[in-house]
Amino acid sequence: MNFTRWSARLPGTQRRAAARTDHAATPDRRGDGSVPAARAEQFTGDAPCAPGVDDLPARAVLDRVPALVALVHGPEHRIAYVNDAYVTAFGARPSGEPAGEALPELRELGLLPLLDQVLRSGKPRTLKSRKAPDGRSYTFTCTPVTEGEGGGVLVFATDVTDHAEAAERLRASERRQRETAVTLQRSLLPQELEQPDDLRIAATYQPGGTEAAVGGDWYDVITLGGGRTALVIGDVMGRGVRAAAVMGQLRTAVRAYARLDLPPHEVLQLLDGLATEIDANQIATCVYAVHDPNEGRLIHASAGHLPILVRDENGTVRRADEPNGPPLGTGGWVHSSGSIPLAPGSTAVLYTDGLVERRDEDLDEGIASLERALAGATGTPQVVCDRLVRSAGVTADHDDDVAVLVLQHPARTGADGDLFRNAALELLGGVEAAPRARAFASGVLASWRFPPDLHDLGVLAASELVANSLQHGTPPMRLRLRRTDRRLIVEVTDGDDHLPRRRRAEPGDESGRGIAIVATIATTWGARRTPGGGKAVWCEFLLPRAG
Repeated sequence: MNFTRWSARLPGTQRRAAARTDHAATPDRRGDGSVPAARAEQFTGDAPCAPGVDDLPARAVLDRVPALVALVHGPEHRIAYVNDAYVTAFGARPSGEPAGEALPELRELGLLPLLDQVLRSGKPRTLKSRKAPDGRSYTFTCTPVTEGEGGGVLVFATDVTDHAEAAERLRASERRQRETAVTLQRSLLPQELEQPDDLRIAATYQPGGTEAAVGGDWYDVITLGGGRTALVIGDVMGRGVRAAAVMGQLRTAVRAYARLDLPPHEVLQLLDGLATEIDANQIATCVYAVHDPNEGRLIHASAGHLPILVRDENGTVRRADEPNGPPLGTGGWVHSSGSIPLAPGSTAVLYTDGLVERRDEDLDEGIASLERALAGATGTPQVVCDRLVRSAGVTADHDDDVAVLVLQHPARTGADGDLFRNAALELLGGVEAAPRARAFASGVLASWRFPPDLHDLGVLAASELVANSLQHGTPPMRLRLRRTDRRLIVEVTDGDDHLPRRRRAEPGDESGRGIAIVATIATTWGARRTPGGGKAVWCEFLLPRAG
């Protein structure tokens, strides 16, 4: 017991007697001669009186606290008391009135149901950081009061405006950072997908999570010329600026390598070496596929990525899961290419793991779920994209980035089918094949009703490419003519794999002008090696716009 506080309540004589008794009862020294630690210093004179909690006048204290205090009682929560801070914040409140009428601020903040809960349960409840009509934010604590008839609730509101505004500024800053991160990520992706003549393509990118870190998912569509199209999707593991930077470098490299018109596995081979140089510790996966409308197939290669899915016109879905090498940057692996049919009416899907990978689900089951969703997905490529993302349960709070690339090879019929035509001629018999090729090209282009000037340019290009192949190539040789709704394509293939180059012919040269002529008259031209040996040399002419 505190002697000073206790003795201060006694009359003077009793107080002095109590002091003598207390001092006598407490020895100055222990038996061992030590001084008790609790009495290291003696008070002299009369000490000030310190009131106990029981002595404090509750109303006077509550009137002076800066927090807002209100006391209500009974099932209607009639006002019993509000302190000065409450009156300053919301104005005077009439005693005895129901809170629903006299305390509209509590009604607007949704506190009346909370008062009911506290009164029924007898347990305190807290409502954090609510913005009141005065524009300030308060945290409300409602405590049951059992004294009195019917009981009541003590409402204690702490002003947390500064904290709430700081938290809102932090949230706004995080939103801005995330918007900046997503803008950066999207700027590294194609701003507008290239749309080949023979395919319809759409893509979707959904950033993962709510944090500001960017991801490393990417996709691309690259027209290769000669009617062929490269399709790419990849995923750099991890998040943050480093992953995005590696992704940007790989995407740029893919576009550069694609211009070489190499087979898919050779592109991945080059990427593998580059990935090691960029960052040997950064793992990346990638699928590179090429669509050739003449073959009706997707030629593809994969570096540790998920399989392409192809849905045929009957709704059957197949996986293009072989071959599949290790991720980029591992080195020492010889990649190879595979193929899967992409006939008219088919749809193919390339995607990243965020679409199919779940913590509580096997990856194969995620891919199987995607197959089932694709089997029933119809409509435009963008519609299919959106349906696949929805079926996978991807939302704004998804914890991983998602990239999806959908391509359709439409089945063309009627008038639309007349705009997509093919014709081919095997070049047999040596140099005498040249006039046959010229006559063949002239007849085909006439049947396709091209304007005379385009007809003549097409025949000239076919003649020069055939002559070049007959002179420098080896059998088998073939001339292929192809038209789409936007261009005429002339292509010659042969068994020699030496690619022609455009060069300046000297005045005395008797040869070497064929490629130069083709490059001059055509919109574009190119050459590539073909699988199994040989090459293809092609050129394109843009068709005049109708009307």
